[in-house]
Amino acid sequence: MQRPRTPAATDEETLALWYELGRLYAESGGGGQRATKLGFAVVCAAGALVLLSAPVFGTAWAGPFAAAIPVAAGVLSGGGLFLRQRSRFRRRTDVLRRLLAERGLDANRPAREGLGTYYDAQLLLLRSEYEYLLARDATKTTRLFEESFGFTEEDPFKTGPLNVAPDTPEMRALRGRWERRICSKRQHGVEPPALGPREDLAYRIFPREMTVPVELSMRRAYLGISRRLILERYGGNPCEKPHLIPEALQSRVERDLLEYEALSIEPSRRL
Repeated sequence: MQRPRTPAATDEETLALWYELGRLYAESGGGGQRATKLGFAVVCAAGALVLLSAPVFGTAWAGPFAAAIPVAAGVLSGGGLFLRQRSRFRRRTDVLRRLLAERGLDANRPAREGLGTYYDAQLLLLRSEYEYLLARDATKTTRLFEESFGFTEEDPFKTGPLNVAPDTPEMRALRGRWERRICSKRQHGVEPPALGPREDLAYRIFPREMTVPVELSMRRAYLGISRRLILERYGGNPCEKPHLIPEALQSRVERDLLEYEALSIEPSRRL
């Protein structure tokens, strides 16, 4: 597995703190879904029990509240689970924030000191998101990427198709460019915007440990952005219409589409 971070590597304990914070933020989005599913299951189960109890106990025990009992049980179960999850999430993130603060780091600004905690695959995804948002004139969000990661419209980076890959001289040059811009802003007293779970759920902003599943997920995500832009620019099935694609881009278009397709195949079908 590649480890393409900057040469000025952060110590492993600090990396572990950042990656744990990123993992917690990534998992936080599923809490509401789990609570909703539990609440719905309890509503169904309680409703079935109320109906089944009628032939045995009658309906007098429930009275006019028979219809409300399953709903109340579902709300209490789902709501209770959600509150417990949020409380546990807050406690764990507070601990990580405190430990990062003890090291002089701001947990709300993961790239303030540079990009040493980010792998190339994640930076490619973030820069691809930025490129996609530029095409959508999402000025407010693109500014967040610029101020946090040093991205600019003038970067020698293209997607749809991609012109750079992880762990290459081109990627190292881009990383150095972004690092210098971050450093310059810091020297001039310009603070990046505060980031949190909401931004992370939308764009995977916080650093991730690059396990194999995470790396594959990120590769598929940035290739997916490239694919969307390719289809917008050159129409459906661009490989069947090579005359619409500039000759210099044809091999890159084909590569991105084939890699995306390969990563989209279910694991069982790859064997």
